[in-house]
Amino acid sequence: MKEVLTFAAGIVLTAQALVGLSFFISCLREREKRASIFAGLQLTAMLLIIILFLYLRGTGFFQTTLGAALLALTLLTAAIGFFFLFRRSAPNLNSLKGTKGHIVGGVKRVDEREIVFARNRSIRPGSAEYEVFYNEHPELESYDAKRRERGGPLGQLGSIDREREGPNVAATMACISIPMHLSTPKQVKPSPHPVVKDRKIALTPEEATEKVKGFALHLGADLVGITEINPLWVYSMRGEIFHDNWEDWGREIPVDHQYAVVFATEMSLRLVGAAPHTPTVIESMRNYAKGAYLSIQLASYITNLGYPATANHLRYYEAVLVPLAVDAGLGELGRLGYLMTKKFGPRIRLGAVTTNLPLIPDKPVDLGVEDFCGICKKCAVCCPSQSIPMGEQAEVNGTLRWKLNAETCFDYWGKVGTDCNVCMRVCPWAHARTFPHRIILEFVSRNRLARRVFNVMDNVFYGRKPKSKEPPAWANLKG
Repeated sequence: MKEVLTFAAGIVLTAQALVGLSFFISCLREREKRASIFAGLQLTAMLLIIILFLYLRGTGFFQTTLGAALLALTLLTAAIGFFFLFRRSAPNLNSLKGTKGHIVGGVKRVDEREIVFARNRSIRPGSAEYEVFYNEHPELESYDAKRRERGGPLGQLGSIDREREGPNVAATMACISIPMHLSTPKQVKPSPHPVVKDRKIALTPEEATEKVKGFALHLGADLVGITEINPLWVYSMRGEIFHDNWEDWGREIPVDHQYAVVFATEMSLRLVGAAPHTPTVIESMRNYAKGAYLSIQLASYITNLGYPATANHLRYYEAVLVPLAVDAGLGELGRLGYLMTKKFGPRIRLGAVTTNLPLIPDKPVDLGVEDFCGICKKCAVCCPSQSIPMGEQAEVNGTLRWKLNAETCFDYWGKVGTDCNVCMRVCPWAHARTFPHRIILEFVSRNRLARRVFNVMDNVFYGRKPKSKEPPAWANLKG
């Protein structure tokens, strides 16, 4: 029995050391100085324990009653700890219902004219649209006028790094050119190619789902989900105008599609790590470009199958994508206002295609995000504009959630000339998906105790207010 205990303890210590080594290597690869130091200290402590274990084993200490009792206590403690960290806690039933689980009152469809981007870009002083909108919303006129003085959504692009005409600005504008070119009405609502015009391909919902998801992943999507569209998440009125089609401003957006194919693309850890500096906005725009590329082709594919489809990307949205993504099972809404996915955390951008092609919807998921965000609050602590709430969820337009202050967040964008992304950078879910991080997230997504333990560990290893990281050489901040 004593030999069995000794062998089991050796296996446990070796496994812990290997995980510690893996984490240390991961921290080095991520260029995380603080985490590398603490991981190195942790690994050193584990190696010293193993050396002590081998020494005591050589002396025969573990063959004594005291030694065997110590081994048994150590193994029992490890087993209990593993059990309580890995066992699945009771599910969040509201999360498993998707957005319906968070509706607590009457929900009004969002008017796209009211969002900060549309007010900044598409309401021109002196225009008829200006008079109509501010007669209805006089409380927004003063703020919007001051914000327009800073420029468009990103203000003076690159101003935080004093490189308004530098390489990173050039890269950003190169990326954004793609969604700008792929946003005409004929592109976002494509017609069938002449070769397949007036032909409808017969597919079962199962076959169509497999083909649509497979094609989206082949084009470069990292995550894909399908949901039956809740009309509440379709904009009520058109508010963003990019091609002088002003007759569309204020026009009602019909709910004429039944399904949404929602996809996510991963944002580079190294570029996001430089937030709020210009490398992060390059990565945002690269993903928006990818989203435009994906959604236009996916919409064309479905149209060529014989079914209507509409692409939703940076320069053309008919729906609010985060709630659609929640209902499509891609993740949960986090404190910071982004979708939180299991694989990438908030480090993603979304795109979608709506259609009437019969598909099989996915189910919403419970990843423990709501519980974790309630504990963590790191995004709120680190937010430069203090736009993320520190408190509990509240009712917002009939839904229970954390509400980002869009005006103060948008104002900060105008000051720094980027889309900030600090909240995305500091989120514990945004780390690289290396082996140790995947293990941790498996614990966190299953267990409430693990969420508290690993939240503390993240603060220890990475800091409560992590600093920006050095970007790749090609995207450095030297202009």
